[in-house]
Amino acid sequence: MPAPLDSLSRETCRSIRIVLCDIDDTLTLHGRLPAIAYGGLERLREAGRRVIPVTGRPGGWCDHIARMWPVAAIVGENGALYFRYDREARRMIRRFVRCAAQRAEDAGRMEDLKTSILEAVPGAALASDQPYRDTDLAIDFCEDVPRLPQPQIRKIVALFKEAGATAKISSIHVNGWFGDYDKLTTTRRMLAEMFDFDIDARNREVVFLGDSPNDAPMFKFFENSIGVANVADFFGQITDEPRYITKNPGGRGFAEFVDHLLGA
Repeated sequence: MPAPLDSLSRETCRSIRIVLCDIDDTLTLHGRLPAIAYGGLERLREAGRRVIPVTGRPGGWCDHIARMWPVAAIVGENGALYFRYDREARRMIRRFVRCAAQRAEDAGRMEDLKTSILEAVPGAALASDQPYRDTDLAIDFCEDVPRLPQPQIRKIVALFKEAGATAKISSIHVNGWFGDYDKLTTTRRMLAEMFDFDIDARNREVVFLGDSPNDAPMFKFFENSIGVANVADFFGQITDEPRYITKNPGGRGFAEFVDHLLGA
């Protein structure tokens, strides 16, 4: 079981330079971004920490977040891309793991998959943010539809995998894509390319906060991995659990972490 957040030492907190975090149900609470969580992002930036969301949300949202939020960059679509807004040059830097030709081919395959999954799993729906996605297919199982039972969610995953796609479960969607990448691989690349930061050599200077099974690679890799309290809903389903856990869920748990980190 994860240790309580309070056991993350003051010495470790003082060494942290980069804060990575999921968005849905990690920064948000009941589907909305609370002021206390957004304020935490501001406080971290003012304290000299680089904050980088690492999310399954679409490229269209990532463009907005990179421009408008107090963040240094963002990894989106479960590692398919990363964006960083250069404020001095007033230019958005966009990087995709797969080339344009590969993404065009993937889109056709995803269109066929979308039809077959929605026909095979009654109650599932195309995620409402799908029009803003560049690479993957997101199937909604509880965001804008009544929550599907676990066997139906597992069936969506199985249909993706039968088609040769990778599939990951977030707190709201099953995301599927073609390509050998995930949140961790693209975070490693982004930090190296944009900030000359080696996460293998400087692991202890990074913290990651998440809440669901698609965060498992990040929980496993980072020594300072934290789950907000609602991650407990997935215990037994998640392959690798975080090392620490907050007392509060979602955005309130993120704010709890910010208080703990800056209090050190």
